Parts: sequence; structure tokens; C-alpha cells
Amino acid sequence: MPHTSDCLKFITLTRAPALNLAIVSTALDLLGGIQGLLTASSDAQTRAGIPATTRAFLQGSGANPTPSEMSWLEEPQHHLVAFTDPRYPALLRNLPQAPIALYVDGSIEVLSEPGLAIVGSRNPTAQGRDNAFEFAKYLASRGLTIISGLAEGIDTAAHRGALAAQGSTIAVLGCGLDRIYPPSNQLLSREIANSGALNNGELKSGALISEFALGTPPRPAHFPQRNRIIAALSLGTLVVEAARQSGSLITARLAGEVGREVFAIPGSIHSPLSRGCHQLIRQGAKLTETAADILSELNFSTFFDADPKSTKHASASSIPEAGMDKDHKILLDALGFEPTDLDQLVVRSGFKADAVSSMMLILELEGHVKAAPGGRYSRIARSF
Repeated sequence: MPHTSDCLKFITLTRAPALNLAIVSTALDLLGGIQGLLTASSDAQTRAGIPATTRAFLQGSGANPTPSEMSWLEEPQHHLVAFTDPRYPALLRNLPQAPIALYVDGSIEVLSEPGLAIVGSRNPTAQGRDNAFEFAKYLASRGLTIISGLAEGIDTAAHRGALAAQGSTIAVLGCGLDRIYPPSNQLLSREIANSGALNNGELKSGALISEFALGTPPRPAHFPQRNRIIAALSLGTLVVEAARQSGSLITARLAGEVGREVFAIPGSIHSPLSRGCHQLIRQGAKLTETAADILSELNFSTFFDADPKSTKHASASSIPEAGMDKDHKILLDALGFEPTDLDQLVVRSGFKADAVSSMMLILELEGHVKAAPGGRYSRIARSF
């Protein structure tokens, strides 16, 4: 977007050290706005509560926006949304240590849409990745903007699920918007930012956002900061898979602290990636089996499919396998919902090994099961 003088001034504030929204808000009132803050004497800035390190930065030659920052802001999909801007997300305004401004690549409007955060492991199981994709796809199709952190694994699956539904998604970065991390998600980041331009009146739009100035590299300390924005910008947070020492649990905790709903998908008691979710459930997170569990808690019933033939509200265990051969149904019940090898299926079902092998092939072709690593099979849960 063509930059305004105030946008350039707020770029300076996003790069200034030791500043937070409370300090800036007070200083703007006392010094007569952004221009007054930047041009006030050191003594006046001191009286307004500006820290010494900030004053030193503002009085140095490096405080002015760089040519590359001005050039970035000239792009039509690039924006800087300061906390004084009416388009600044209302859900962030009451956040402790709220961002002074947000860099946005994509749609500003999507920042005010109702959203759900979907987070989880960077190294999920195949089932976890599928769950993130399918939940995001379904919920995005029902009007929720899917918010995540562009990380590998669950985040990536969630963003892609929303895009597959031609819905909205927001990626919150822990670095400058000109330093996409991880690099493997460069293409995905462009799909998100450009989705509004590709919609032809059908797709909703997406955005990449960050509170960090352009050129800021990804650092470990930035990701908990990013997580607080993911949590606060959303009506609730869904944790798909997480170990006990997972950054996703930080996001869930932050969501609870700002009064948002927390949802967690349970998993196998044998999986380390289920233990974080189980811990959250013990602490009061909503045990989540279907998208309906989320929509009912968020009062999003108006987004449900009105088709009476739809099975999207049913739990995975309640969906009948209509017209299925009796032996196939016995074998499917023996499989359950955790990856199982053929030898175990022989024992559980009582069928001969060659019959089990043949029937599993048919069930796979019909879309009831899928092959898993190690010669095992897992059941496909239709729970959306």
C-alpha cells in the first residue's frame, strides 16, 4: 500500500528497543501524537516515560526507515497496522504486551474475522497431520479463519486444510515478513498471502502477520511471543498433537490466560505426542473428537451443514459402514483406530492370513483404511 508518514513513524517504533504498547500509548498522549513523540527533546521523552535505551535509538541516525522498508510498504498487499488504526484486531487490544503494530502481507480484513488456532507438533504422526488438515478444512468451510504459526508439521497441515476449503487462514511469524521461516514453507507463505488475489469472488483471503520489524531473523525467544498473538487473535485454540514439553502447550496456556477456549484431541496412551493433549484435557481443555465439539462451544451452530444426510456431526465410532460385507465389517472392527499389522488382525478376527490380506486390500481401495509405516494399517476416521 502507498505508505503514509504515520506508517513510517510506526516502523521506527517497531524497531526501537525497550518499548511496549503501554509506554507508547502514554507517550503519545503526553507528547501530542506520533510526531510529537519522535521529535520531542530527550528531557520531554524522559518525562513521558520513554526508556533511556529507546531515547538513544530515536536520537540516532539509524532510527529512520530504510529504503528497503519504504519499498516493502509500497507493495499493494503490504500494510503496517498500528494499534491506533481502527483496523487493528480488537481481540489484541486487551492483550498484555500487545504489539505496537502489525506488519501484514495479505488481507487486513481477515484479521477481524472469527478465528480458531490450530497448533501442534512439528513432527506429527501421519494421523495427526491428517487430523489437522481435515479439522482445518471443515472449520474453514464453516466460516472460521484458521490461525497458526507456519511451522512444519501440524501448522502446515492446518494452513493447507484451510486453503483446500477455499477459506481464510492467518500465519503468525516469529520473524520479519521478509524472512520466511522455515524456508521450506516459502511457497505456502505465498499461497496464504496471495489467496485473496486468487479468489475470483470465491476464496476468502489470508495473511501473513508479524510484530517483528522487517529483517528480524527467527530466534528462539520470538516464538513464545508469536504464540501469544496466535492465542489472543483466536476465539479458541485446538491442540492436535503435542509432547509434554511442547511450544503448543505454551499457546494453550496463553489462550486460557486471555479467556479463550482450549480444545485438545486425545490419542493413543502409547504415543508421546498424545501426552501433551492428555495433560491439557486433565487441566480442563475440551476433549475434542469432532469439529462439532468445537463449533458448539464457540456457538457456531449456524455454520453447520444443513443437509440432513450429512454425517459431519457424528463421531467416528457412530458412522455406519452402509452396505459393507459382513466379514469386512468384522475385520474393520478388529482393526480399531490405531495402526495394526496383519498378524494382529489374524489373531483378533480369526480369519486366515491370506483372507485378511485380501480383505485389507479391498478396504483400502474402498477408502476405509490406509497403509501405515511398518506394514501396518490404520482405519480412516470420518469424523468431520
